[in-house]
Amino acid sequence: MNREKDGQGKEYFSNRQILFEGEYKNGMKWTGKGYDKNGKVLYELKNGNGPVKELFEKGELIFEGEYLTGKRNGKGKQYYFGNRSIFEGEYLNGKRNGKGKEYENGKLIFEGEFLNGERNGKVKEYYPTGKLKFEGEYLNGELNGKVKE
Repeated sequence: MNREKDGQGKEYFSNRQILFEGEYKNGMKWTGKGYDKNGKVLYELKNGNGPVKELFEKGELIFEGEYLTGKRNGKGKQYYFGNRSIFEGEYLNGKRNGKGKEYENGKLIFEGEFLNGERNGKVKEYYPTGKLKFEGEYLNGELNGKVKE
């Protein structure tokens, strides 16, 4: 990856095709184009703003949503483990903030609130069968207070 903190740069897939080409600001993609592994333009950023699709260097989708000033902001989806796990929710300054849901193999396993990337507030967790596991509250990523099972 030829990525500078500020200025022009490029990121590549493992096969040396271009993944992103454009300007970086403070180490973030700022103005330029993102490509899929076949060279098709997936998104275009202007001043760090716009809809994006982040890909692993082998072409696997890891995030789709909105950027604002070079960071994840607004609604988005983050994918893990070959899309078997998905987080769908709200982002602020690159971190999960607001309401969000987590899915495992297409089944809802968590819904609740986030603050600065951590579970924070009222939540519900579910078994893979869809049955409620518990309701409770998190504070700074840790269970806090009473849990209703």
